[in-house]
Amino acid sequence: MITVTQDAARQIKKAAVQSKMENIALRVAVSRRDDDSFCYAMGFDDVGAEDDFRFHSEGIEITVPQSSLSLLNGTTIDYVELESGRFEFIFMNPNDPSHVPPGTE
Repeated sequence: MITVTQDAARQIKKAAVQSKMENIALRVAVSRRDDDSFCYAMGFDDVGAEDDFRFHSEGIEITVPQSSLSLLNGTTIDYVELESGRFEFIFMNPNDPSHVPPGTE
């Protein structure tokens, strides 16, 4: 299961309106690089695949390809200010080797 925070959901909905992709699922995928790090991708997907897994979180429909499901299980997507005025989506993924749980930095 993948969850989306309220802040991330607001930004996803805003992006959907701006790009005229309202009511289109958000596709989230991850691949493992040669150095074992994770490379995340997300975007709106109006096609999907028959074997995609589908989740709903905070009013967002999320599709995940079967190949990414085990790597993304338990992930939370958030939208945070990393530096003053610079906001980004982040993936808090316990399966990612570089993941540091909040409060343990």
